[in-house]
Amino acid sequence: MRRSIPCPILLLTLCLVSTGCVHRIHVTPLPTGVPSDTIPRSLRVTPSSIALEGPDHRPGITFLDWPHRDLTQGILGFLRQRGTFASVSPEAGDLSLHVTTKLALSSRRGLYHYRIILQAEMHDASQLIRSYLVEQTAAGSSVRWITASDRRPIETALQLALEDLLRKIEADRLLYLTPTAQSPS
Repeated sequence: MRRSIPCPILLLTLCLVSTGCVHRIHVTPLPTGVPSDTIPRSLRVTPSSIALEGPDHRPGITFLDWPHRDLTQGILGFLRQRGTFASVSPEAGDLSLHVTTKLALSSRRGLYHYRIILQAEMHDASQLIRSYLVEQTAAGSSVRWITASDRRPIETALQLALEDLLRKIEADRLLYLTPTAQSPS
């Protein structure tokens, strides 16, 4: 006699199995350099939600969970440690940096490649001062069996992208100084 599994039990089992295979990403990108000159202003950072694109060219990367809160903490920690600005916070500041993040996963030459694209806009009050676009890629492993196989290359690509973004912002330092802080011409 054949026994059938009740539908609710089957659905519960599938949910438990699939959530157990989700790679929950936690990154802590660290700066490798320090600015030659700091910008003596406070910075408010507002990252938007993360856009994910998978190897099948459709939105969403299967079995990958990178919480917005983790991205926000990673960016804030990076900016604070780099020391480009007098202070960095998700609250009000003299300047406001809005960051949009996209993670694209592709497979080439037998390896997964993780591409981070950061689009950033620096505002002073309600006025846009400058826009930035940076993109960095890190190669991962040939399989994605464990969380670390996703986490390490994502963290590397994010760190490289943040380094590029901060170098560009620091190159535009004079744009962000208050009129009283700028050196006389």
